[in-house]
Amino acid sequence: MSYLAKATDLYNKINGGQLLEAFDQYYADNIVMTEPRGTREGKPACREYEVAFLGNIKEFHGGGVDAITANEEDGVTMVESWMDVTFKDDNRVRLEQVAVQKWEGDHIVHERFYYEQ
Repeated sequence: MSYLAKATDLYNKINGGQLLEAFDQYYADNIVMTEPRGTREGKPACREYEVAFLGNIKEFHGGGVDAITANEEDGVTMVESWMDVTFKDDNRVRLEQVAVQKWEGDHIVHERFYYEQ
């Protein structure tokens, strides 16, 4: 399966309400996730962050991918995506971000997120 196909499947699962399943399938044990708020290292710490994020969501209204591309030779994918959610504090927001993912085989080993804070 190409890296583009893997990244597409990952986001189809996320937008289909299977974020944790997608995380378990596609992220390496030694994953490093970097975003404007900081860096997390290791699958347990990164998964804990995702669980906490999901725990703050009251309602998921939808999500999508606006652009996706891959450098198959270097194992890099880039995804521009959005998510429309209402948090438990009743604040409804559209979250938009770009993720750059470095793959080794079937797993993402590094992911950097770009978004407005």
